[in-house]
Amino acid sequence: MEKKETMALVDQGLYLPLMEEFYTIQGEGYHKGTAAYFIRVGGCDVGCHWCDVKESWNADTHPPTDIERIVEQAAKHSDTIVVTGGEPLMWDMAPLTRALKKRNLKTHIETSGAYELTGEWDWICLSPKKNKLPFGPVYEQAHELKVIVYNKHDLIFAEEQAAKTNAHCILYLQPEWSVREKVTPMIVDYVMRHPKWKVSLQTHKYLNIP
Repeated sequence: MEKKETMALVDQGLYLPLMEEFYTIQGEGYHKGTAAYFIRVGGCDVGCHWCDVKESWNADTHPPTDIERIVEQAAKHSDTIVVTGGEPLMWDMAPLTRALKKRNLKTHIETSGAYELTGEWDWICLSPKKNKLPFGPVYEQAHELKVIVYNKHDLIFAEEQAAKTNAHCILYLQPEWSVREKVTPMIVDYVMRHPKWKVSLQTHKYLNIP
C-alpha cells in the first residue's frame, strides 16, 4: 500500500499509529486492579515535561496499523480495553470503538482532552494538562478527573479543573512518579481536608508490571 493511501486510512481512523499493545492490570484511578488490554496510540503534542512515554510523541515512528487487526488481538485477552497514548484523540476514535463494541468489549480512554472527543466510550478518564487545556465538552462527559500533582500549585489547577466537570465525575489526585515521596504526603493531607478528592497511585509501578 502506498504511503499516501495509508495516511488517508489513518485520517479516517481505519488505521492508527500503534506504539504498543499489552495485557496487564489497570494501575490507576477508578478501575485499578482490573485486568485490561491496553492499546497505546502514537502521537502527542501536549508535551508534559514529566511524561514517562515520550517515545509515543512522534506518530511517524509508530507503524500505521489496521484497526481490525488491533481489535482481533484485543478480543483474545480481555473484555476491558483501555485506549491510551500519546494523545489518542489526535485521531478519529469512532471506527475503533465501533469495532470494539461489535465484539461487546468495554471501551475506556485515557486522554488529556486537548482534542475533540470522538468514539463511543464506557469510561472516560480525563487527565488535563496546563500547557494544552481540555476541549470544553469533554468535561461534561468525563467519568473521572485525574490530575497529576508535581508541586503544590497543581492543587490549585486541580480545583479549577474540577469546577468544570459534571456532578458525577470522580476526582483523583495522583503524585507524579519522580517526586512521589515529596508530594504524596501533601496530597494525603489535601484529600483529608477536601474529601471530595481521592488519592490515585500508580500501583502498576509498585507491582513492577507494565
